[in-house]
Amino acid sequence: MKLASDDYRNCSAKERRGLGESPVPWLAPLFVMLLLVFIYPLFEVVRFSFTNARIGQLNYSYTIESFLVFFRDQGFSDMLRVTGVFVTFSVLCQLLLGFLIAFSVTEGEKLHLKGTVLIRTIVLMSMVIPGAIIGIIWRMMYSEAPGGLLNYLLTMVGAGPVRFLSDPAIAVISATVANVWRGTAQSMILLYAGLKTVPVEIMEAAKVDGANAWQRLTNVTIPTIMPVVLINLILNTIYTFNTFDMIMALTGGGPGRSTEVLALGAYSQIFQMLNLGRGSAIAVFLLAINTVMAAVYYYFMKKSEA
Repeated sequence: MKLASDDYRNCSAKERRGLGESPVPWLAPLFVMLLLVFIYPLFEVVRFSFTNARIGQLNYSYTIESFLVFFRDQGFSDMLRVTGVFVTFSVLCQLLLGFLIAFSVTEGEKLHLKGTVLIRTIVLMSMVIPGAIIGIIWRMMYSEAPGGLLNYLLTMVGAGPVRFLSDPAIAVISATVANVWRGTAQSMILLYAGLKTVPVEIMEAAKVDGANAWQRLTNVTIPTIMPVVLINLILNTIYTFNTFDMIMALTGGGPGRSTEVLALGAYSQIFQMLNLGRGSAIAVFLLAINTVMAAVYYYFMKKSEA
């Protein structure tokens, strides 16, 4: 029986082009969509970052003042500090908690303990909840009103109430805790998958050599999953730098500007202060950070595939 692939091979070059050998007709719609949806808006953000444009005003001029203000504005320095604290502790705690949960679940499965699937399901619930809803949930839990769950429990043991959202120093910690709860599930998934790749033979050989549980963990398990740990670290850093919706719903950047991160700062400049130029400059600064992190992620992905 003659196959369709035989017919295709027997066609002339002209006929094959008619059958779709050239990728241009197939890639053109994708390129147009990419140009309109991603490249053009990105170009406009970069362009406006070099202007003094304001929303509602038609006239503007090109300048680098929006970038120079970064070095003079104490508010931007504070925003960088808040973002640094928020990202650093969020990522480290997400990584640590994600590993502890993944390791516990993996060891429980080895012992055929019940409830490991339930634990994974409970942890993964935070991934399917929108960030704005998570912010509202934690805002209700942090509430200093009588209905606030955490303050109610703390008052019962004589340790409350605590100004979780009205004290500038505590508000940053409160936002970080909420973000750790939100992002731990992703770390757990990646690290759980990584732990499944640890060869059983190597673990058994380590036992035979007399290695205890701690030595097997530090000398076998962690080095084996280190590529996954690094990729997880990079992805969590990118996601945390872009956090906006949860903080917007939780604190709105307050009290004052004590929880204003870069993404929220760009929003505030553009939509509250109507300063399109400065807001775009913050967005470009955030884009540069994400580009560097994406390049590092790509490097480790290529290295792990080699």
